[in-house]
Amino acid sequence: MFITFEGGEGSGKTTQIALLREWLERRGFRSLTTREPGGTPLGAKLRELLLDVRSQVEPSAELLLYAADRAQHVAALIRPALQAGTVVLSDRYADSTLAYQGYGRGLDLAALQHITAFATGGLQPDLTFFLDIDPAQGLARRAQEGALNRLDALSLAFHQRVREGYLALIAAQPQRWVRIDADQPLAVVQGTIAAVVEERLVLGRA
Repeated sequence: MFITFEGGEGSGKTTQIALLREWLERRGFRSLTTREPGGTPLGAKLRELLLDVRSQVEPSAELLLYAADRAQHVAALIRPALQAGTVVLSDRYADSTLAYQGYGRGLDLAALQHITAFATGGLQPDLTFFLDIDPAQGLARRAQEGALNRLDALSLAFHQRVREGYLALIAAQPQRWVRIDADQPLAVVQGTIAAVVEERLVLGRA
């Protein structure tokens, strides 16, 4: 099973992925956590370039760097893990490109879909969680953590467009997405995620 987590800055994706992995392993499932960009050695180098606040990257170049990271990620890590029967949990995947470079940056969505399909070989998640948080609140959380990156530093209007993009993606493919209010207590969010995954895993075994 391939499960991805999407959301704006400060939505708590990394924390919830770690909790879900622990939950899966207590129940005997092999699992792997990864992230985009940065899930492979090549991706780690690309992540440094893409998120460094000193980097000046044109939107089209940014898109292609993310696509290169994703192509390597799918071929070298995700597909082999899935073929071995591992549950893969990824902090961001292809939907981030549509939300950030498409809705956020204003790049052509049809072109992004073609590039993404090429990079992934058509691999789509079985389930995607959208941890929804008000962009201003999420950015405030990130500022408190003291680890702002190049994307965090973009305008509030940009992050609001990204959120609107995610909502449009959910509306277009509701069967794959689960939207969760990330402003709830951590344990409540965790419990909701675990309940959904348990249901999907039971259905997958049926």
